[in-house]
Amino acid sequence: MPVSIPPKAKSRPRFTLGKNPGRSRSHNRKVVLDLLRGHGPLGRKELADMTQLTTQAVANIIDELLAENLLLNLGRRRSGRGQPPIQFAINPDGAITIGIEVSVTEMVTSVLDLGGNLRHESRVALDDARPDALIPKIADKVANLRGIFGANLMGVGVVMPGPFEIEGLSGVGPTTLPGWAGVDVADRLSTLIGVPVQVENDANAAAIGETLFGAGQSLSNFCLIYFGAGVGLGVIADNLPIRGAFGNAGEIGHIIVAPGGRPCLCGQSGCLEQYVSLHALREHLTPHGIEADFATLEALQRDNAPVISNWIGSAAAHLSTMIGILENIFDPQTVILGGALPDSIIDSLIEHLSFGPSVANRSQRAQPRVTRGQTGQLTAALGAASLPLFEAMIPQLDLSDAAGSVPASPLVPRPAPAKASMR
Repeated sequence: MPVSIPPKAKSRPRFTLGKNPGRSRSHNRKVVLDLLRGHGPLGRKELADMTQLTTQAVANIIDELLAENLLLNLGRRRSGRGQPPIQFAINPDGAITIGIEVSVTEMVTSVLDLGGNLRHESRVALDDARPDALIPKIADKVANLRGIFGANLMGVGVVMPGPFEIEGLSGVGPTTLPGWAGVDVADRLSTLIGVPVQVENDANAAAIGETLFGAGQSLSNFCLIYFGAGVGLGVIADNLPIRGAFGNAGEIGHIIVAPGGRPCLCGQSGCLEQYVSLHALREHLTPHGIEADFATLEALQRDNAPVISNWIGSAAAHLSTMIGILENIFDPQTVILGGALPDSIIDSLIEHLSFGPSVANRSQRAQPRVTRGQTGQLTAALGAASLPLFEAMIPQLDLSDAAGSVPASPLVPRPAPAKASMR
């Protein structure tokens, strides 16, 4: 089903000051690329002033980026007096990144160009989601897209359901991928593809997708509850995604919201995932002989079918509890709901939420307490494609630079672990 992406908002300008020669040329490249990405065309002198690098250092970086086809020389800008400066801009056709979102039942692929524009999206059903079947399929898909676009492939991002490397929460079931215990996904794929591969969980990637393309574009602090087969959480705090020590932050699906409730494959009873997830909805519809495919869910909601209304009422009650917890822990500007459920069902869930007291219960708010995401089913795949793009183009702020930085970044994702294995 085609996914409509809203127009890309202008990036919130941000830059980290450069480091003059003798420190970090790689950092300086990212500073220049980040400024051009956020501000549009700029001249050498403007870039030198904004980064506090020498004009010669900026000129050397620009020459290097031009040689790599990552920048465009736009010629001299018209001005009233004097010799107008030559303007440089990001070359959208200079490189691409590819994002792969893997779920239990399907694989979604997206391609972004260097300007962050969506150039391709597709989805295919999966009959076999085990690594020996899926890893070659991902490699073949990447090879095919490289042939189609012909541009330099900057990297590949892969997102999968978590948690990673947690034996107690990763028993194979309807919301997890079978056979991935101990598989070094990034290493195997990068060997086959020949470019760096980053692995992230789907909820974190979805938060990145909403930051770049959707409801999070103007926000610096928000929570995203992601409906996949299970349910997960992505958190953006001060423009940075919270990943946790091992990439497992946000595993809210196994927080108990109904003590003594429905048994969960993780060994507990009453987990959120058993009430608020695509899996929970399918379990609810199966006794009625209804398949929970996307078109059927849309039709049920459009017809106000009692079977879907009953599920929404129950799910909203448990979701309300979780949202209150998240508000008190993270104090977000808003909580975004997004993922694999139709927009109409997410809207209905929001309408049926019952808000209790929390730190978000303020009379004056710039944002609603809860809102729907804007990127639909493609949000995690967009986030996946953005991982290598921003790893290559956005300077990573370290504490030693903090005094000389101007923070207002749209997003600075932390790199994925060097060896990202799935359990």
